[in-house]
Amino acid sequence: MKQIHNLTYMIYLLVLFVPFSYAQYPNYLVDGTGSPEEVTIAVSPLNPNILGGGANIDNFYRSTNGGTVWSESHMVSNLLGVWGDPVVLFDSLGNLYYAHLSYPSSPGWWIDRIVVQKSTNNGLTWNDGVGIGLGIQPQAQDKPWLAVDHSQSPYRGNIYVTWTEFDDYGSSNPNDSSRIRFSKSTDQGETWSNAITISDVSGDCVDSDNTDEGAVPCVGPNGEIYVAWAGPLGLVFDKSTDGGQTWGTDVFISDIPGGWDFDVSGISRCNGLPITMCDISNSTYNGNIYVVWSDQRNGSTNTDIFMAKSTNGGSTWSSAIKINDDNTTRHQFFVWSAVDPATGHLWFVFYDRRNTTGAATDVFVAKSADGGDTFENFKVSESSFTPDAGVFFGDYTNIAAWGGKIYPIWMRLQGGQLSVLTSIINDSLFIPVELNNFTAEANGSKVLLSWQTSTEKNNQGFFIQRKNITSSRNETDWMEIGFEEGYGNSTEIHQYSFEDNPPYDGTYLYRLKQVDFDGSVNYSNEVEVNLYVVKSFALYQNYPNPFNPSTTISFQLPEAAYITLKVYDAIGTEIETIAEGNYPAGVHEVIFDASKLSSGIYLYRIFYGANQSTKKMMVIK
Repeated sequence: MKQIHNLTYMIYLLVLFVPFSYAQYPNYLVDGTGSPEEVTIAVSPLNPNILGGGANIDNFYRSTNGGTVWSESHMVSNLLGVWGDPVVLFDSLGNLYYAHLSYPSSPGWWIDRIVVQKSTNNGLTWNDGVGIGLGIQPQAQDKPWLAVDHSQSPYRGNIYVTWTEFDDYGSSNPNDSSRIRFSKSTDQGETWSNAITISDVSGDCVDSDNTDEGAVPCVGPNGEIYVAWAGPLGLVFDKSTDGGQTWGTDVFISDIPGGWDFDVSGISRCNGLPITMCDISNSTYNGNIYVVWSDQRNGSTNTDIFMAKSTNGGSTWSSAIKINDDNTTRHQFFVWSAVDPATGHLWFVFYDRRNTTGAATDVFVAKSADGGDTFENFKVSESSFTPDAGVFFGDYTNIAAWGGKIYPIWMRLQGGQLSVLTSIINDSLFIPVELNNFTAEANGSKVLLSWQTSTEKNNQGFFIQRKNITSSRNETDWMEIGFEEGYGNSTEIHQYSFEDNPPYDGTYLYRLKQVDFDGSVNYSNEVEVNLYVVKSFALYQNYPNPFNPSTTISFQLPEAAYITLKVYDAIGTEIETIAEGNYPAGVHEVIFDASKLSSGIYLYRIFYGANQSTKKMMVIK
């Protein structure tokens, strides 16, 4: 038996996890004027300090400092009009999209299509928008939602939108129906495909329990498109595996006892429409699909939040899992959810009355770090509010999760006045830059450094630092010898390398100084390299010699080369090849096991290019 040892020095970074604790989170005012409701929020993947948001009916919000200070502007589409149901989205290139309903001047009619406007400068300016799904009057297009493909599939960068189409909004005529529609853009929102219907069973047009509504798309790790919605069959699911060209048969997920349209005291109207999300992180739960909703299966005064999950691409689903962990008979409602693509942690925001009486309402956040097996709940609002059913409250909240930072956003209604607030949650279990390994290898007079990251958040890059600790040249200070630019925010594996050419032989320490865009710094552990430049080829005498049963054979190479090391008996008959392949410059060791050989004299010979060298060794048993 043989063992080959390359003289490579490797160090692995250990990550210490700190228990997650929940203190009171500061609330930041996004909008305190007018009647803002139905909120949305998104984080730029290129710079997590830039956030976009929106609210009915045409409000756009922008933060450039990570969400503590916000500016407000109003969306304008001269051709198509702006009429609420906003959703904001950043793509991987940093383009920002704002989808909404239309209200064009003639020709056209109220909510006759979905409109998607685009900004290339983080919301400072917008194009006039592109209309999607125009039908025949009085057909109405309602409740759009966007998703973007961040995968490495052929569909990377595609943007998808799903929504509900009504033949005649609010009609109780049995001849009028509703359906789920789909469109996509393959050119960063400049043009959109013709809308297609993806629901197999139509609903009515009443805008209630038997209407097809709540289609929120998401994208899987291989570019799959997933979407669920509520309708006459309950919760159903569909998917496309070819970029939205074709769709499957609707799959039943769960019934919705009491329906998705229900009453909550103090709220003008309330719904439990679903949100679909998928884990695209490198976590254990990669590929899991989650559908989240609320219903009143436990009583009309006890709305709860539920989730079903699929671990096989949506073919089968778990039973309903309760997310709110209270034991009261109080309401939890208007849930929204997100998966952090860096960690796979699930995050939920919802209104909660577990700690109050009457219609007084708090805002809670829930988290699951184990794929939805368990949940932690905590209050995020600084104080309760008591809503008034006479003021329209909107239909949804929102939450964004990106790179270990979570941004819930919600409406507050107190004394008849609506406002929009957010908070910032730092996931303490998230490692901003997860370094899988850091290695150093001497190759002649050079040192090759290699490292790999599996996630990066806000990563500007790595400064490479070196210190010579040879006794005659002991340097007390680290020297920066190079810089490798990072990938900013990424959930993909990235390989890095750097070649150093130290001026002297000796023993060196290397480390990485990782720098965030905000200037914060983290250091890797140190890796040691013994650099003694080999100037010639040599085969050394084995040690020990004589031996039983194993010995070490050493050789040195002045440059990287392909070698073969063989063992022969005393008359030159080949017995075994004990090393073969490409080896870097330097000294290498091979352990030879002679357990199967009898006592006697043996030869070992190395072949290196046109060179070869032979030595004798003795086995004594």
